[in-house]
Amino acid sequence: MSEAAVGGGPDGYPGVGRVLVVIPTYNEADNVRSITGRVREAAPQVDVLIADDNSPDGTGALADDLASADEQVHVLHRPGKQGLGAAYVAGFGWARERGYDAVVEMDADGSHAPEQLPLLLDAARRADVVIGSRWVPGGEVLNWPRRRWVLSQGANLYTRLALGMPVRDATGGYRVYRIPVLDKIDYAGVSSQGYSFQVELTWRAYREGFRIVEVPITFAEREQGASKMSASVVREALWRVTVWGLRARRAGLSADRQRDTSAARWP
Repeated sequence: MSEAAVGGGPDGYPGVGRVLVVIPTYNEADNVRSITGRVREAAPQVDVLIADDNSPDGTGALADDLASADEQVHVLHRPGKQGLGAAYVAGFGWARERGYDAVVEMDADGSHAPEQLPLLLDAARRADVVIGSRWVPGGEVLNWPRRRWVLSQGANLYTRLALGMPVRDATGGYRVYRIPVLDKIDYAGVSSQGYSFQVELTWRAYREGFRIVEVPITFAEREQGASKMSASVVREALWRVTVWGLRARRAGLSADRQRDTSAARWP
C-alpha cells in the first residue's frame, strides 16, 4: 500500500478521533506480525504505522505484506538504524501530515500489551497526554530481574526530584499524544534517544501545562529477540535529566509552574 493512502474508519476512536499507532522496528521479524494483529484486534478503529529502520532480518518486507492485506496498516521505510526517538519523530510527522488527531507510541516486542490500548485511549478523552504507567497503583512489571526493577524505579525517582515533575513513569514508552501537544512542544527538535526521549517529551508537555494522565499497565519483558536497552542509553537519560533540572532552576521553573495544571492518575 502506498504511504500516501490512509485507511481506517472516518470517525476514528470514540471521543478521541483518528488515531495512529506508531510501532518502530529494527530486527523484529519474530514479533511484527503478532503485534500488528493484536493491535488491530484490540482497537479496530485505529491505524498502524510500522516505522522500520531497514532491518536486515526482513522485518520491512513482512510489514509490507501486512500493509498489502490491510488498508489500516502502513509502513514507513527508513534508510537505516537511527534510534527509537528518530523513528517516533518521523512517525509523528507522518501522522500530522495525514490529519490524525492522536498518536500512540508502542514497542514492537509485545512488552506493551495491545489489549490495554483501549484503556489508554479511553483516558485520552479527557487528557492531552496519556502514559501507560508501570509505577502507579495497579501497574506491574513481569519477568524483570531485580536489577532492571531497581534501575527503572531509581531513574524515575531521580527524574521526579530533578525536574519537580509529578509523573511516576516518565521513562515509560507506551503512551498517547494528542496532535496539538506535539505541535506545541516542538517534537521535531527533540534529539534525545531511548529513555531520555520519553522523559524529554513528558517534560516539554508538562512545562507547557498540558494535562498528563497515567494509566496503570502490565509491562512484560520481551519473549522474542534481544532487548535494545544499553548502559549508554541509561547514561544519556541521567545526564540529560540533570541538565534540564539545572536549567529549570536557573529559569525559575519548578512544580509550582505558571500554569495551574498538573499530572494526574487514572481515573
